[in-house]
Amino acid sequence: MSGCCGDDSCAPTATNQHQSRTLKAVLGINTVMFGVELTAGLLIGSVALLADSLDMLGDALTYGVSLVVVGASVRKRAGAALFKGLIMLAFGLFVLGQTAYRAFLPELPAALPMGAVAAVALAANVVCFALLWRHRGEDINMRSVWLCSRNDLIANTGVILAAGAVAITATPWPDLAMGLVIAAVFLHSAWEVLVDSWRQWRMVPAGDGGGATG
Repeated sequence: MSGCCGDDSCAPTATNQHQSRTLKAVLGINTVMFGVELTAGLLIGSVALLADSLDMLGDALTYGVSLVVVGASVRKRAGAALFKGLIMLAFGLFVLGQTAYRAFLPELPAALPMGAVAAVALAANVVCFALLWRHRGEDINMRSVWLCSRNDLIANTGVILAAGAVAITATPWPDLAMGLVIAAVFLHSAWEVLVDSWRQWRMVPAGDGGGATG
């Protein structure tokens, strides 16, 4: 079979163009929110916010990789999804380690700023989720980024709840518990993406472009 770019199948399609515009938008949103949450997490001393900021960074990297492979062959898109799954796995393990470390050296985060920043992040991710919704079933590449967006909503909501629990209990344990939950979400989604992408990777021979359709 001829390579992907050997014929007109590599010409940008309307779907590819829509995907690219959407990915550029969510990439910008996640990059900005990564900076906001990272700064706030460090200043406030919240493991959950730090975890959520890494989630934003991971998503920004994911959206950037996805943008590069829009319209590429099935094998290339599966390879990109594999890479994204590994990113999610790495961040999940990092958050798990960070939570364990803070459990031995607990620090009480400032509950009100923690909840406020998480609420802003939630609003930003609602926008991303809405933008990605229409693309979630188009191919493995877009499904993986939609899963990232879904996880963000879960994580943001959890951080808000954790902030409320920190305020009520005056202990850091709700923050640490939410760090564990976010780590678990990372790891579960990484498993889903890795399994799906590895299956597609193996189905398409290395020399077969697989076409530009999902």
